[in-house]
Amino acid sequence: MVKITVSGHPGSGTSTLVSKLVQSYNWTSLNGGDVFRSEAKKRGMTLADFGELCKADLQVDKELDDLLKEKMSGHDSFDIVESRLSGWWAHLLNIDCVRLWVDVNDEERAQRVVAREGGTVIQAIEANAKRSAVDAERFTKLYNIQPQDREAYTHVLDASEMSIDEVFSAVVKILEDFK
Repeated sequence: MVKITVSGHPGSGTSTLVSKLVQSYNWTSLNGGDVFRSEAKKRGMTLADFGELCKADLQVDKELDDLLKEKMSGHDSFDIVESRLSGWWAHLLNIDCVRLWVDVNDEERAQRVVAREGGTVIQAIEANAKRSAVDAERFTKLYNIQPQDREAYTHVLDASEMSIDEVFSAVVKILEDFK
């Protein structure tokens, strides 16, 4: 059964947090990005080409979301599910778990992306803004929701000025208090 969903904009540290949770608790995890990559591979497409297909055909995106929801609600579900919309899916599926949104300001997210991928902070801010706008349009068309809308989450953590260890400690406390 899903214990926690972890959502946040790119660069918010969700993948790093999930890695620490998996290591500490020996939990299983599912990353929405992994589902995306797996589907691209299954179709014999590059990630870029599959991304273009998803933009051109929203039904493909919807099928991926349906697959993620199915994996979340089945008997063999994962302990942790990480994706931009996993908190929303848990909310709409009435899954009783911590639904966490990791909030990080634009500049900090950009600095994290630059540290991971290179480039400049200005380029990363622009790329993040463009990606967020494209995603916002897509999620509105598909579901009339935005990932960051707070109603889906049991907890919102502002991690803008927190180290990964501080974020991890805060999430451990959230998990302990949720039981």
